[in-house]
Amino acid sequence: MSKRIAIIGAGPAGLMAAEVLSQYGYSLHVYEQKPSAARKFLMAGKTGLNISHAEAVPQFIQRYDQADWLAPWIQRWDAGWIQDWMAGLGIRSYVGSSGRIFPVEMKAAPLLRAWLKRLADNGVQFHYRQQVKGLEQQQLQILDLKHGQLRSEAFDAIVLACGALSWSQLGSDGAWQDWLRPEQIEPFQASNAGVEYPWSSFMQPVFGQPLKRVETWVEPHTRSVGDIVLTHYGLEGGLIYKQGRALRAQLKQQQRMVLFLDLLPEQSQAQLAKKLHPSKKQSLSNVWRKAGLDAAKSSLLRELVDKSLWHQPEALAAQVKQLRIELTGFRPIEEAISCAGGIKRSAFSPQLQLKDHPAVFCCGEMLDWDAPTGGYLLTACFATGRAAGEGVHAYLATGQ
Repeated sequence: MSKRIAIIGAGPAGLMAAEVLSQYGYSLHVYEQKPSAARKFLMAGKTGLNISHAEAVPQFIQRYDQADWLAPWIQRWDAGWIQDWMAGLGIRSYVGSSGRIFPVEMKAAPLLRAWLKRLADNGVQFHYRQQVKGLEQQQLQILDLKHGQLRSEAFDAIVLACGALSWSQLGSDGAWQDWLRPEQIEPFQASNAGVEYPWSSFMQPVFGQPLKRVETWVEPHTRSVGDIVLTHYGLEGGLIYKQGRALRAQLKQQQRMVLFLDLLPEQSQAQLAKKLHPSKKQSLSNVWRKAGLDAAKSSLLRELVDKSLWHQPEALAAQVKQLRIELTGFRPIEEAISCAGGIKRSAFSPQLQLKDHPAVFCCGEMLDWDAPTGGYLLTACFATGRAAGEGVHAYLATGQ
C-alpha cells in the first residue's frame, strides 16, 4: 500500500510540493479550505502575473532578509528554471524592461489550469472546502465545510503550506499557529504594505495622485528612486515597500518610523533654490510649478513644511531635498501583499522538517523570510515548496 501524504494548502508552495511528490507514486492528498485552488495567486495575476525576476542570481538572493537560508533553494530553482517550467506547461513568458518576468498572456488563470491538470493527471487528489482544525503527530482533524462533519485522518507525512496572514479572505488566516509552540514563531508583521500618516483635509484633492520620480530613504539605509501614491491613509507603492524592512527595524529599535523624501532628486539644492526665488509677476504656486513641483508635490510641501519657510528659497529647497515624514504605522496586515515573520529557521531541519514533528514539513510564506515585490515572493514559495517535497521523500525513504 502506498504511503499517504497530506498537503495543507493549495497555493503555489503546496502545489510545488505536490508536483515533486507526484513523481513517486504516493497517495497524495491536497486539502484546501476554499472552494478552489491558489486564490491569492489568481488575485496577484489580475494585474499581470509577475512570477520572477531576471536579475543575476547573487543579486536576486540578496533581496531576501534570510538570504543565506534560502540561497541553496533559490539557486536550484531560479528564474530561468521557472521559465522552463512554465514552458513545460505550455505557457510562454517574457522579461519586461524592469527585469520582471511575466507570462505572455499576463494572466495567472491559464498557468494555474495547466498546472492543476498536470497534477491531477499524475494522481494528485484535491479536496476543497476541507479545513484542517488540528494537528497531532501524524493525525489531522479535518472539517468538511460543506457538510459540517469533523473527521480524523492519519498520514505518513504532512506538508503545511498554509500561508501567512495577508489577504486572509483568500485563505491564509494563520490558524495553523496554534499547532506550534509560540517560541517557534517570529510574530507576523505587514510587509509590502502602505504606511499611515494623518493628513489634514487640505490633502483630499490629491489623494490617488502619484509623487513621481522621488527618492526615499530611512536613515542610514540605502536610497531608492521611484513613484509613491498619496492615499487617504498615507503613502502606498513599490517605493514604500522597498523601505518597509528598514522602517520595521527603526520602529523596533527607536519606537518610531521616519521616512525622508527628496522630491526632486535630479536637481541639486543650489539649482532648486535659484529656481524658487520669487518673481513679482508670478504667484508662489507658479514659481513652484516651474521649479518642478507639481500639484501633488506642492500639496505635500504645504502640508508638512511650516508656512514661514515657503517664501525662503534656500530653506524651502532644503526641505524639498530632505522632507521628513514621521509615520504613524503600517496598514493592517490583512491588506498587506505579504508578511514578514513566520516559523523560525531554528525550528527546522535543513530539509524544512519540523524538529518537534519529524513527519511534518513546512514551506512558503509560513516560513520566517521576507522579500519585496517583483517576483521574489513567488520564487521563494516555489523553491521552498520543492525543497519541502524533496524533504518528505527523503524522510519516507529513510525514516529520518
